[in-house]
Amino acid sequence: MARIKQLSKNLINQIAAGEVIERPASVVKELMENSIDAGATKVSVEINNDCRDIRVADNGSGIHPDDIMLAFSKHATSKLQNDDDLFDIHTFGFRGEALASIISISKLTCTTRTKDFDTGTKVKCENSEVTKVETGCAVGTIMDIKDLFYNLPVRLKFLKNSNTEFSYIQEVVQSIALSHPEVSVELKKFGKTVLKTTGQNNLTQTIKEVFSSDVTNNLKEVLKTDELAGLRISGFVSTPDYTRSSKKNYHIYINSRSVKCPIFQKAIDTAYKHLTANNKYPFVVLNLEIPPHDVDVNVHPTKKEVRYKNPNQIFNFIYSAIEAGLSNYVEKYSPQTPSQNDFSPNFTPANSSTSEVIQFPTQQQQNQDFYVDKDSDTMFISDMGMQKLENKNSNTFSHQNHYNEERSEQKQFFTKEEANPVLEPSEKIIGQYHDTYILIDTDEGLEIVDQHIAEERYIYEKLKSEKNVVSQMLFVSDVIEISATEAEIIKENIAKFERFGYGIEFLSDKEIIFRKIPQLLSKVNPKDILADILDNIEGDIDNLEEKILITTSCKASVKANTKLTIWQMEDIIKKWRTTKMPYTCPHGRPISKIIPHKELAGFFQRSK
Repeated sequence: MARIKQLSKNLINQIAAGEVIERPASVVKELMENSIDAGATKVSVEINNDCRDIRVADNGSGIHPDDIMLAFSKHATSKLQNDDDLFDIHTFGFRGEALASIISISKLTCTTRTKDFDTGTKVKCENSEVTKVETGCAVGTIMDIKDLFYNLPVRLKFLKNSNTEFSYIQEVVQSIALSHPEVSVELKKFGKTVLKTTGQNNLTQTIKEVFSSDVTNNLKEVLKTDELAGLRISGFVSTPDYTRSSKKNYHIYINSRSVKCPIFQKAIDTAYKHLTANNKYPFVVLNLEIPPHDVDVNVHPTKKEVRYKNPNQIFNFIYSAIEAGLSNYVEKYSPQTPSQNDFSPNFTPANSSTSEVIQFPTQQQQNQDFYVDKDSDTMFISDMGMQKLENKNSNTFSHQNHYNEERSEQKQFFTKEEANPVLEPSEKIIGQYHDTYILIDTDEGLEIVDQHIAEERYIYEKLKSEKNVVSQMLFVSDVIEISATEAEIIKENIAKFERFGYGIEFLSDKEIIFRKIPQLLSKVNPKDILADILDNIEGDIDNLEEKILITTSCKASVKANTKLTIWQMEDIIKKWRTTKMPYTCPHGRPISKIIPHKELAGFFQRSK
């Protein structure tokens, strides 16, 4: 074995560069983050020579002439003043590696000036050797990199074609622009502007500038604060009917730092689990603000990975914030709050009035379920699956006549608002298309609603919120044969079936009958219900309760190719409008589509 010797300074820097600088996009990221740390409000990035020439210019504070030589030394930084600062990071950079790494694998010229000096400093770096001269320039810093990886031919071979490498650069610039809407960002490729933001400190406007108004038209705001834990999350998520085929549009940040965080991603995936179709993902721009001492960003040289002091708390906080945003809940300050330091965040439905819950006698509630009829001053009572109705102004009873004999109405506790939902004043049911879709004239345009999916969403949310689902007793039930595996699933999860109104009895190890089913499914063959529930479980026992709920909702909903009266259509739409997640069914299929008036008028060449 050869004798041990000290590596050269240049070789040490090149080895370190392999960790920090993976490709041209890494250079752009490091330099742009330095610009943000320097307080820049404008950052311009220019790319040439197959992405090997990179110029990043900013109007930040600049580098002091006495510090410029030290800035290109390894482990030299202005971000940490003492050892304890490593556990209280408030900047992007802090390791002091980026510039030293860059000058070891490129030819770099830095021109910089601070506001305290009339002239600036120009520094030229090549092979980790640094020289400087005085020069005239504006306040700020220009980093001009030429021939990236010129002395590492092996690294050059591993780079993709210039278009692919530029796409990585564009992703970096987009990410930083989204995390800092207060900064005007420009990206040029071969002299042509590819991306430009105005830096208006308006995230919606920045998203529109980076992507399009089509994206911003399909976003829901997320805003939640936990002052006790020092947590705050803000940003936007797309409605579940506006999705992408990959997680590429998960723009997630911790204290405005772009990260790859499994916990963050899992919280997003869980919130959308039963709102989107398989392999479809939302558009997300979210920034989690967390006390620096509660998160470790010093995990990897690229600073993309993080560790939390309390990961479960972070997961639940993110998940609940997204769920609230999708439900149109927004955080607001209490009007009685004497000062900002004492405020208590409240979540209330956006654009809604206060709903008074109808109360019933406690003793009666123990034995009976109630709901208020939407068209009369009538209270229905459900007991042991038998249905009667009681006029609140008299003691007379009669059998309930529902609008559709093929379907039984669900019984539950309603708020006054939900017991008598109404269409928006500007809405009008036009009719039914193909006995499957409900057509609505709205202020926005022609809305087309899938009748089955809309009702399925309503029933799903209602069943999920109920403590006890009303059952229908069955005097006769087919004997259903099941496999040994299915028998074990049912036996181990019998309480979950009971939770949603199913009573199952075993006649033998592989034969069962239904003693009762949810009243909503009185016209459905129990054998079909069970087959759907057990279908594709694939050993996912934890998902069985959700499978029961989804199947029940689907089977209880009005089917496609079913002719409805205007009243029936209005009833479906009114109830669907009260749901928290009116975008998709539990399977992830979109519920409605709006064709704007302008689009229709344009097709028929009308000016209005």
